[in-house]
Amino acid sequence: MVQTPRFLPCGDSALTVEFGSAIDPELNGKVLALDALLRASPPVGLIETVPTYRSLTLQFDPTVTDYEALIRQIEGVARDLQPQSSTGTRWRVPVVYGGEYGVDLEDVAQRHSLTPSQVIEIHSNAVYRIYMIGFLPGFAYLGGLDPRIATSRRTQPRLKVPSGSIMIGGEQAGIVPMEMPSGWHLLGRTPVLSYAPERDPVFLFTTGDEIVFEPIDSARWDALEKAALAGESVAERVRG
Repeated sequence: MVQTPRFLPCGDSALTVEFGSAIDPELNGKVLALDALLRASPPVGLIETVPTYRSLTLQFDPTVTDYEALIRQIEGVARDLQPQSSTGTRWRVPVVYGGEYGVDLEDVAQRHSLTPSQVIEIHSNAVYRIYMIGFLPGFAYLGGLDPRIATSRRTQPRLKVPSGSIMIGGEQAGIVPMEMPSGWHLLGRTPVLSYAPERDPVFLFTTGDEIVFEPIDSARWDALEKAALAGESVAERVRG
């Protein structure tokens, strides 16, 4: 069933175009399609667009345009969008699973009556879509987690989760760009720096990219971390 986009006011200088209420590739594809159109031909007064799982927020200059005027400019294209499947870029991200790198791996395995090796296999066999970047600079929210390992968030969040942590929360997965608090479960860690303010590009991943995780031995960590800190992406672009 095709859903008609909803236009929602966000104060006096932003509006949200909402395409649905689910984590769904087609809905997210419409978000990306509208975002691309508006970036290519921005309406008068548009300042910034913020894509999410199933909506796009538009920040505008209220001295130049307003909520009703902006809707008139975009409502036609918003209703007739063809979903954008992805950016075409897929990354292979190395991960050391378990132990000090993924302290919740065994607990997640036990919850689902699996072995840690089975959790690693399930987690690393999926293809993840970056639905949005947010919360912190470069934090990648990933869809595509196998339901067999979907796990409700911790009742006691941690105050500090290391940069590079690979974690899951509910039906979502994520890559941590910097030390942060979180109630998600830590399965592993990658030396990849998804956010590096001194690097060009500052943000390695973008909304619509795809991620696959490659299990690696902890013996490779030091060399890969050194390379990442030296400015190398460490993540391998396998497509796009």
